[in-house]
Order: sequence, then structure tokens, then C-alpha cells
Amino acid sequence: QVQLVESGGGLVQAGGSLRLSCVISGRTFSMYAMGWFRQAPGKEREFVAALSRINSNTRYTNSVKDRFTISRDNAKNTLYLQMNSLKPEDTALYYCAATVPRTILPLTAAHQYDYWGQGTQVTVSS
Repeated sequence: QVQLVESGGGLVQAGGSLRLSCVISGRTFSMYAMGWFRQAPGKEREFVAALSRINSNTRYTNSVKDRFTISRDNAKNTLYLQMNSLKPEDTALYYCAATVPRTILPLTAAHQYDYWGQGTQVTVSS
């Protein structure tokens, strides 16, 4: 059984930083393509960042480019999202997602992922 557990969320002032972590268990970590999504109150879940299984290619939504960095540590079975220069509009529940992909490209759509964590709350105050 595959399990994803996020951590690292919290309350931070605008301009601050947080690093989210997602520990994945259940299968060989290096098999997965992974991503981060977020959902703000009253809004649909949206793509934030993705990391391919091979070559660690990345993709970001435009609003977080140059501020967020997605990375993985295969030895620790952990996916990260480093978030810098946070803005109030980044406030949301952040989810990590994983799947065994059929493509080498980063996956940006929620329906492409099979496994999800429970989410970690990020709140950015102005």
C-alpha cells in the first residue's frame, strides 16, 4: 500500500520561506513521478510543481516560477517543495501526489496521479 505523508506547513509572513516535505512509502521511490498541488478555500485544486521520474525534469505553474523549487531525495524517499518569497495568495492546503508514469515528462494534471497525501496547510499573512 502506497502512503504519502506531508509536513512542513505553517504560518509565515509575506516574504518568508517554508519547505514542505512528503515521505512516500510502499514501493520503490525512484519509480515515481511526483508533484505538488494546492487548494485554497472556495477554489479548485491547482497544479503547483512537478518532477519527472527520469532526469528530474521539472515544471512549475507560472505564479510560483523563480520562487518555488521542487526536488527529491531518493535515499530518503522524500519529495520537497522549497517555497521562498511567499505571498498571501500562496495560502492553501498543499498536497503531494505520486504515480508510476508512462511518460518521461513531468505531469501537471491531477488526474494523472494515483496516490495523494492528506495535505499540509500553508498560511501566509500580509
